[in-house]
Amino acid sequence: MANPSARLLEGAPIADEIRAAVAEDVISFKNTNGRPPGLAVVIVGRDAPSTVYLERILRGCAKVGIKAEFVELEGEATERTVVSAIRQLNADPTVDGVIVQMPLPPTIRLREVVDAIDPAKDIDGIHPLNAGLLRLGYDGFLPATAHAAVEILRRSGIEIAGRDAVVIGRSAVVGMPAAFLLVREDATVTVCHSRTRDLAAQIRRADIVIVAAGHPGLVRGADLKPGAVVVDVGINVVDGRIVGDVDFGSAVEVASAITPVPGGVGPLTNALLLTHLVRAAERQATDRRIAATKLEPTAALQGDR
Repeated sequence: MANPSARLLEGAPIADEIRAAVAEDVISFKNTNGRPPGLAVVIVGRDAPSTVYLERILRGCAKVGIKAEFVELEGEATERTVVSAIRQLNADPTVDGVIVQMPLPPTIRLREVVDAIDPAKDIDGIHPLNAGLLRLGYDGFLPATAHAAVEILRRSGIEIAGRDAVVIGRSAVVGMPAAFLLVREDATVTVCHSRTRDLAAQIRRADIVIVAAGHPGLVRGADLKPGAVVVDVGINVVDGRIVGDVDFGSAVEVASAITPVPGGVGPLTNALLLTHLVRAAERQATDRRIAATKLEPTAALQGDR
């Protein structure tokens, strides 16, 4: 029987609140700039998981009035073709955010593609400039999934400051950014990975566990400290079902709060991505207005004509 004190940290209600605020921001932006914010998603080839994820993004954009488009390239597209497509989007003033769907074909170098994205339009925080800003504690764009993993704790009233946190997974787009965000919230953070010795011992002492390793059932209830808070970022397909990296059935009996999969971090990730896009659009619009003002001739010069 599940622990009656275990609390489900569901992302959908929080995501609804965020989208409602974004919809108002989109109206304001459109009234000021004469168009809605624009998102472009670059996809090279199509597989089932990517299709589902991208369709969710498009539906989320449609709900709040954001203009979103796919830039579809064939699976045989070359690295040069992908980089060229990204640079065209960088130059398009109606495109405020660019996402490149991962994974890319093995023939295309990830770094070349990531470096091509304009940091001002990098709303999923994968460009080195935004990654560096996060590490230094400055204001850049955050990887949306890592942002959601920590934001679901904050918005659910989970205390973070002063608590021991373990992040399982060290990827540049989830694990490490989540660790940096937890440090920013004054947690004491340990990052674990495939080479960690005695992973169970690390998990056992943690007040907060964020799991982003891509291995179903990696964390079980027996591994957890009683009363721990568990955020499961994993998305795995097992026997036709979507499951996380945590064995939910056993973990829910030990944890004080836990995110379900699906329904936890996922909905919040998509909603936060929309907030990143609106912020990018507003910043770029402001920069364009400032640049236009600097180019305008002064009154004195106009009078000399």
